[in-house]
Amino acid sequence: MERQGRDWSRLAVLVQDQLSARKYFIDVWNKHSASDALQPIENLILKVILAHPEYHALLRNREHALSRHYTPEGGETNPFLHMAMHVSIEEQLLADRPAGIARIYADLRGRCPNYHAAQHEMMDCLFEALWQAQRTHILPDERRYLECLKNRQP
Repeated sequence: MERQGRDWSRLAVLVQDQLSARKYFIDVWNKHSASDALQPIENLILKVILAHPEYHALLRNREHALSRHYTPEGGETNPFLHMAMHVSIEEQLLADRPAGIARIYADLRGRCPNYHAAQHEMMDCLFEALWQAQRTHILPDERRYLECLKNRQP
């Protein structure tokens, strides 16, 4: 159970500390743009950023990126939450935590045009798991999360 809590905690921090998460993504983009060396987690974040060219202009405009509010009511996707979810999925796949997610992803990946599309298929399940955890004030239910992923049909 301790391991499970740590696995989910990084995403929870990114989601809850919105300003710090935004700054981190912007700083990684700036380091990349300046050809500065990146730490391993920063390389993973950069992979996610590079897969989202539609967000590059936003990341170059620090003040706008830090102050912008995204509302579901307005039909807007929060680019930072979206990228944080990709980062979380990447970390889950690297560690195969929850156990079995890498195999499920491989199956899903075989039915999707690329890794990015496969991760998008996973996001609804991840969002649901996080929403349920937040609503019930307990850690996400790994079994339920994996079942949701198994049932995804791209």
